[in-house]
Amino acid sequence: MKTYYIHNGTENSGPFLLDELKAKKITKTTLIWFEGMDEWKYAGDIPELRSILAVIPPPLKNIPPLPKEKEKVVSQTILGMDKSIFFWACGISTLIVATLIFNTYQDNRSLELEEKNKQTEFQNQQIEMQQKQTDEEKIQIAIQEKINNDRLSKQKKDSVNNRISEIKELLIVNNANLEEDQNKLIDAKDFKLLRSENEREDQINLIEDDIIHWQKEIKKLENEVDRLYLELETIH
Repeated sequence: MKTYYIHNGTENSGPFLLDELKAKKITKTTLIWFEGMDEWKYAGDIPELRSILAVIPPPLKNIPPLPKEKEKVVSQTILGMDKSIFFWACGISTLIVATLIFNTYQDNRSLELEEKNKQTEFQNQQIEMQQKQTDEEKIQIAIQEKINNDRLSKQKKDSVNNRISEIKELLIVNNANLEEDQNKLIDAKDFKLLRSENEREDQINLIEDDIIHWQKEIKKLENEVDRLYLELETIH
C-alpha cells in the first residue's frame, strides 16, 4: 500500500496513507514524496492527490460596500435641553464650582496664614516685653546693688574714721601718760632723800616699765592708724 510523506518547509512527517493524508488538509503547494519519486513535488502536480486537496479561497479584493440605510435623525434632550447644550452647561457649571472651591480654599489659606502671622507677631511682642522686663529687672538689681555697696562703703568709711578718731584720742592720752612717766623718771633719778638705794631702784624700774608700756601702746596705735588710712584709700 502506497504511503506518503509531507515536508512543511523545515521537517518531514509521515508516512501517511491516502485517507490519513486527506485528514491533513494538504493544499496544492504542499510538498509530497512517496516511494518511486526522484524528488519532492507539489501536491497539485500529483494527479492522484488532486481530489483530496483543500480548496483555499482567493483573497478578497474590491469588496462592494453594503448599502447604507438612511440615518434617522432623532433629537435627544436632557432635562428639556439639547444634549450638547446640556453637556456644555455642565462643563461651565463644573468650571464655576471648581473656581469657587479653589477661591474658597485660597481665602481659607490666606486667613490661616494671616492668623498664624498674628500669633507669631503676638508671641514676638510677648518675648520682647519679657526681655524688656528682664532687662529692667537687671537694671533695678544693679542699681540696688550699687546702693547697697555705697551704703556698705559709707558704713565702712564711717567705722574706719571713727576708729581713727578713737586712736587719735588714745594717742593723746598715751603720749600724755608717757610724758608724765618720763618726768617721773627724771624726778625719781634726782630725788634721793628719805629712800634707800633699793627703794630708789624699784621705783625707777616701775616707772621705766610704765614708759615701755606706753611706748608700745603708742607704736601699736600708730601702726593701726596707718593701716586704717591705707584701707580708706581702697574703699570706693
